[in-house]
Amino acid sequence: MGTLSSVLESCMLICFGASRPLSVIKNYKAKSAKAMSLPFILLIVTGYICGIIAKFVKLGMGEHVATYVLVVYFFNLIVVSINIVLYFINRGYDKKKEAEEAKNNK
Repeated sequence: MGTLSSVLESCMLICFGASRPLSVIKNYKAKSAKAMSLPFILLIVTGYICGIIAKFVKLGMGEHVATYVLVVYFFNLIVVSINIVLYFINRGYDKKKEAEEAKNNK
């Protein structure tokens, strides 16, 4: 039953994570943080970190943890973390645009 549980958990993570690379591409191209929510991104990152910690706790208790489940958790964590970096880069672009607009409106 543990294997089926791991397969289903991986499927859930793949479904949740499937949109993440598309989000990174969209945010990279947008060059704006206006449609991004840092608290939301941080909440997702926190969830993945908790899931990873839970797997290591299971390992510490001598329970089996499928390696592929951890791989999917780490992949999703990395991709979502890229969005954190993009948020701050894009926020910089927004501030630069606002400064240029303010300068042009004077």
